[in-house]
Amino acid sequence: MTGAAAPDDDLDLTLEGVDLVTLPKVSLHDHLDGGLRPETILELADEAGLETPRDEPEALGEWFVASAGSGDLPTYLKTFDQTVAVMQTAEALERVAREFVEDSVDDGVVYVEARWAPEQHLAQGLSLDEAVEAVASGLEQGMRAATAFGARIEAVQLLTALRQNDRSLDIAELALRHREDGVVGFDLAGPELGFPPSDHRAALDLLAAEFMPVTLHAGEADGLDSIVSALVDGRALRLGHGTRLTEDVDLVEDADGTTVAEIGDVAGWVRDRGIVLEMCPSSNLQTGALTGDLTDHPLDLFYQLDFPVTVNVDNRLQSGTTLSEEWARVAEAFDYGVDDLAVLALNAVEGAFLPAPERQELADRVLAGFDRARQG
Repeated sequence: MTGAAAPDDDLDLTLEGVDLVTLPKVSLHDHLDGGLRPETILELADEAGLETPRDEPEALGEWFVASAGSGDLPTYLKTFDQTVAVMQTAEALERVAREFVEDSVDDGVVYVEARWAPEQHLAQGLSLDEAVEAVASGLEQGMRAATAFGARIEAVQLLTALRQNDRSLDIAELALRHREDGVVGFDLAGPELGFPPSDHRAALDLLAAEFMPVTLHAGEADGLDSIVSALVDGRALRLGHGTRLTEDVDLVEDADGTTVAEIGDVAGWVRDRGIVLEMCPSSNLQTGALTGDLTDHPLDLFYQLDFPVTVNVDNRLQSGTTLSEEWARVAEAFDYGVDDLAVLALNAVEGAFLPAPERQELADRVLAGFDRARQG
């Protein structure tokens, strides 16, 4: 296969003698329009007669990482103007989706949910259904190519509605129309502050009535109220990011001087009901969802408190990362071993929008892959 982003020069992708790239991974929070190869952007832009901020792949990749590292979510989101602009034809969507799968395979990913917003890809005449069909074709091409290389991956779609727009009901209906064609769930993305899930109650009620799984961005750029709306109005089974769930967890010292966690009703619901947290460490640093450095990320706090935490890339291009690199960073920051990464991987399996028998089969594959890696 081809194309996965090169790892950081100083980032060690081995842990306890295991090559992290070879470990089987499940990617739940992975934006299609945030995973393009820089060279693909340049080629598609040239075909479409569009200008790009840089003319060479390496320089363009560096531009995306630098531009996304503003510490502000709306500014971070502006970088998507460049990627979405070159994804306006069926051929471009097919190519991007195919390469998305190829790059996932190169990173050891065995299951990926590609989330994207079809409403952003209609500028050159595609219908919503045609856009979804083009991505489905590209994902299928990528899976077939993986099989030809002796690899195995399942790549499906999560359809995203933009919370600042008014097309969420259209996108919910679109997801339902294509649920037999590889669309497994629904998402809300875009500026979080001021655009709560409750604004999209009609779409979310329809999805609940039709038993379509929902994961919502919440607790990234807004606080606990946004998470509550995702849980109550959205019936969310997963939370995209969820970093500000810490607002409902207090660390206090008991009479013996031991630090204990007091977990509030919202955080308790998330933990006790198994609502999966889709955490994206590098992205959270870029957008300002996290202050300090990676050691300050609440991922480890939630992990130690037995929340169903997962590690994700969010946007490989904007963060200049891969899932293997995110695992390596998390392992270094929190002194995790391979067994800890296995727990994170199985958390992701449990959160996958698959029927229970398929999740069990995926869990068996992941465990077998970890066993093989440990044995060398």
